[in-house]
Amino acid sequence: MKTVKLEIIGSGCKKCKALFELTEIVARELNINDIVLYSNDINKIVSMGLMSSPVLTLNDKPILVGVLLDKERLKEIISKNLK
Repeated sequence: MKTVKLEIIGSGCKKCKALFELTEIVARELNINDIVLYSNDINKIVSMGLMSSPVLTLNDKPILVGVLLDKERLKEIISKNLK
């Protein structure tokens, strides 16, 4: 199985940290054994042409921007983007 890179990029706010923690839980539930990364490098967000945080990327592609979803919805989005 190929490596899956999940990364949360945010400012360090509560919403960003909560998305990071929730993404770690969802990754385990989806049997993604790769590390979930957290970055507060706002330049990464800007270089993607985005203006909101947090950003969740999957293999460096933004799949969620500016929102914190519930666990089931987050699981749906990650699963859909793994295909």
